[in-house]
Amino acid sequence: MPNVATRKKPPFPVSPDLLGYLRRYKRERDLSVTYERLRAFQEVIPLTDAKGVPTLWDTVIYDAAEMRELNEALKQVYALLKVDGDLSVMSHLYVDRVDYCTFGNSTPFRIRIVNAYNDNQDYFYVKKADASRLYGLELEHLLSPNRLNFITHGSTLIEEHIIGLPGDQFIDDWLHRPELRPIRVAKELVKFNERCFVRLLGDMRSYNFVVLLTPDFDDWQVRIRAMDFDQQSFNGRKNFYLPQFFKENSELALFCAKHLRHETANQYQREEQTLLIPTAGKIFISRSFSRRTPSSPSSAPNTSATRRPTNTSARSRRCSSNAPASPPSA
Repeated sequence: MPNVATRKKPPFPVSPDLLGYLRRYKRERDLSVTYERLRAFQEVIPLTDAKGVPTLWDTVIYDAAEMRELNEALKQVYALLKVDGDLSVMSHLYVDRVDYCTFGNSTPFRIRIVNAYNDNQDYFYVKKADASRLYGLELEHLLSPNRLNFITHGSTLIEEHIIGLPGDQFIDDWLHRPELRPIRVAKELVKFNERCFVRLLGDMRSYNFVVLLTPDFDDWQVRIRAMDFDQQSFNGRKNFYLPQFFKENSELALFCAKHLRHETANQYQREEQTLLIPTAGKIFISRSFSRRTPSSPSSAPNTSATRRPTNTSARSRRCSSNAPASPPSA
């Protein structure tokens, strides 16, 4: 099937049921910084990378008085994200830079936090809250091997930074390096491909996921993580949820076809399904039971917020017979 251009996804408002879910599990917090407040910048400076090449980001400049207030407010947000609001361990941090990106649906702000003692830096993102993105973040946290910290405040979403090499950079600089075992890379690509399909996370082009490389005692370990959750359960095309079919990932698909037998790829697919499906069932049972207890708040989410992981897994089993003949890759 040819790769079809992705039409721009409209933003979906956060429903009362989803808001109740976020409050129940302490995702919804009171924040002094909102997305709209950050939009009140006065100037922009194009941001370049270490080689002087322009990026998709601009550094924004605020009024001096506003920047002083923002510095403290953003530190409070970072404390909520990392240490549940404990500011006693944040006094040595400062906001080094606020960047703004006009690319994509979310047009996010990226905040760089720096440790004054050792110059170590970290980032977090401020975006417009969108229901499909929130579902994507929560399903990633619940079903994948990865954990995600994010909080919301009305129409504002705060996301932690996901560490790793962008997928397109990995393809250009690392995919064919001799220190990486091709089988380990191909195995993780198959697992990531299956994980996206089972939980209906779409549009995983190479610039929407990152690759983590960890040296082990006898080799390198490879892990692939999604970093954009905007296209959760949005598109009606099956291939939209299989990263192998995007032209940006064609080199990865060919890499898997070269290094994996079809039987081995099926084994890795089944391993990932075995991890995901029981997890979804346990979450559904646990949260269904909690809704029946007297202490359950009236604002608890309905089935749209709690049953989606289970339904997603079932949908995967129904579609498994339509899987492509070639070994899937990310």
